[in-house]
Amino acid sequence: MSFPHRRGVQLTLILLAAASLAACASTPKPMGPAPVAAAPSQPQAAPGPAPVQEGQESGIPVPGSVRDFVINAGDLVYFDFDRYTVRDDARRTLDAQATWLNRYPAVHVRIEGNCDERGTREYNFALGSRRANTVREYLVGRGVSVGRIETISYGKERPISSDNSDDGQAKNRNARTVITQGAR
Repeated sequence: MSFPHRRGVQLTLILLAAASLAACASTPKPMGPAPVAAAPSQPQAAPGPAPVQEGQESGIPVPGSVRDFVINAGDLVYFDFDRYTVRDDARRTLDAQATWLNRYPAVHVRIEGNCDERGTREYNFALGSRRANTVREYLVGRGVSVGRIETISYGKERPISSDNSDDGQAKNRNARTVITQGAR
């Protein structure tokens, strides 16, 4: 690859990253489709955009807010195909989540276990449940009270990616930590 072409690719990637960050800062994330009737019933957070909080105009998240959690701890960890053990790359995110949750003891969370489209619906609900419970056990092992954590499995019903490639499906093998109450 020639130097001018490589420079153009680098500039394009930087501009795309900046545009992505700007989009994340100015629009709420979509809630995704509601779980199907076969999913275990759990209380859901109200859909819709979160109210603008003090400090968001400057791009600095309010300490203890949902945005603070997502930016500074991260809300997603990924799993290998057909596995529910915590990967090494997920430990950093889960350690950050535990530190953040221990700093804000009034916050309660729901761990949502998700799978890719392979396997039966029943199998994926069970696997998603094991993924959510593994994350809960990890956080509890780091000092977060078990009474502040609920879990749910969405199986393959709430994919992040509709891309059927291996990379696209890998994004759907995850556990998402969602704040349900107590955030600022």
